[in-house]
Amino acid sequence: MGHDWVIEVLQDLADYAERNGLPRLARKAAETLLVAQQEIGEAAEDDPPEDSGGMTPVH
Repeated sequence: MGHDWVIEVLQDLADYAERNGLPRLARKAAETLLVAQQEIGEAAEDDPPEDSGGMTPVH
């Protein structure tokens, strides 16, 4: 699951704000959601695959 919950919470916040007439909050939440998606994506690129346990296979 990792950081998936963060994305879900930010999306829920943006949706709530939009539905409830909070346009500035909706914009900021959507902006924060994009930042979170970018950073989480970048962090995932830097991490070793989970199934390898961080170890490089020996051939």
